[in-house]
Amino acid sequence: MTEPKEFRLITKTLSGFEEILAEELSAIGARNINPLRRAVEWYGDKEMIYKVNYLSRLSLVTLKPIKDFPASNHDLLYDGVRSIDWVKYFDLKNTISVKASTYKSSLDHTQYIAQKTKDGIVDYFRDRFDERPDVDTYDADIQINVHLNEDYCEISMNSTGSPLFKRGYRQATGPAPLNEVLAAGMIQLSGWDKVSNFVDPMCGSGTLAIEAAMLAINLPAGYFREKYSFMNWLDFDAILWKKVKEAADSQLTDFDGMIFASDISPKYIEIASENIHFAKLHKDITLKQCDIANLKYPEGNGTIIINPPYGERIRTNDISELYKIIGDSLKFKAAGYNAWVISSDLEAIKLIGMRPMKRYNLFNGALECKYNGYSIYEGSKKDLYKA
Repeated sequence: MTEPKEFRLITKTLSGFEEILAEELSAIGARNINPLRRAVEWYGDKEMIYKVNYLSRLSLVTLKPIKDFPASNHDLLYDGVRSIDWVKYFDLKNTISVKASTYKSSLDHTQYIAQKTKDGIVDYFRDRFDERPDVDTYDADIQINVHLNEDYCEISMNSTGSPLFKRGYRQATGPAPLNEVLAAGMIQLSGWDKVSNFVDPMCGSGTLAIEAAMLAINLPAGYFREKYSFMNWLDFDAILWKKVKEAADSQLTDFDGMIFASDISPKYIEIASENIHFAKLHKDITLKQCDIANLKYPEGNGTIIINPPYGERIRTNDISELYKIIGDSLKFKAAGYNAWVISSDLEAIKLIGMRPMKRYNLFNGALECKYNGYSIYEGSKKDLYKA
């Protein structure tokens, strides 16, 4: 039985990005799109799998479901996995790993679920070839996802491998680096037009500025990645993959605005410079060591995004005073800009001193955060807004 030209796929993302991921997938060419919780279900073909992995800025992984079956106990799970014709997907030379998740299932021990799934796969190959594939829990060629929803199991092939926030351009980091997918989603939610200025006055390792520059010049999110799991699938089409990459890379464009990043720390500026130069974006990003209290924003208008210390993973002597300084910097020096601040410190963010025009709930790792947007104009400096 031949596989249908289009099949069901599931792309995972961070909480709060479901709708903008759905829009991004539609723009790439996905069909029959259905946002889920921290994921989007859609339909596409092999070429679309390659495109989404290479182009999507908001995706973590894309899964291709291959079988579902009832699994109210471990024996049914094992039998269902073992019944899959695994030689259609990979062969003995490939290493494998399994990741398990559950939702309202009577089977709730994910480590044991993963082990039973691996047993079923290994025994399938041992029965037929008297050999078994090796398991690699760190960087397997073939990554398999097993999800139990109540007493029903779905087995999927992970087309991505390492999550897509691992872009490949980050050569150095400081403490609490910003996830690249989170940075890309924050830029998307900010509504930045890719024409006006983009400013990150607390840039850390430079992630927001790099993601903004990649977006502005249309550089694919996967441009610096070398490996995807689909490259190890038996149906991998190297010619099609090359075609997808060349078509995407041909869409590069110039950016005439200014992307400006600064930080008070010389060490962070050094780290950001290393990452920016590795990505060959040093002509698109202006980098400067500067305290936000003394920062002069580029003339004109645009978007400011700030990821300040939260007082959790990064400590500061006086978090309240820092947020007041951020608020004063925006109100008195950034007229004409829209500014966005992300923080898990719900009391400190109120000290920005302006009423947000928009609010989003996001997660930075395990930290639940407010992502607030402010419209700055001359009246802001008179404190007309209340937090």
